[in-house]
Amino acid sequence: MGNKMKNIKKGEALQLSNEVQYQDGQVVSKTLSQNEHVSLTLFAFEKGEEISTHESGGDAMVTVLEGCGKVTIAGIEHILNQGETIVMPAQTPHAVYGLERFKMLLTVVF
Repeated sequence: MGNKMKNIKKGEALQLSNEVQYQDGQVVSKTLSQNEHVSLTLFAFEKGEEISTHESGGDAMVTVLEGCGKVTIAGIEHILNQGETIVMPAQTPHAVYGLERFKMLLTVVF
């Protein structure tokens, strides 16, 4: 049961950026799958909102679906725009910040 996708329609084409909505002053997340091997989560960041520095037990891949965000990995800042992807290595401090409104898909492989 823990290996299934949730919170998303199956068997039809959709645009991932439409599956999570912005909310004033917040970072909104929507979990699509989470188990001992992988986690898939959609995020919508309002401009100026962030997920502060933390570490993950797995390699974490960010794919920007809409807008522009800043990903800081081990103190190095990376500006990502729609369609760009970066991998944050496991056990490495990282943070994500909305330079403007942006949406991303986070894939963590444990």
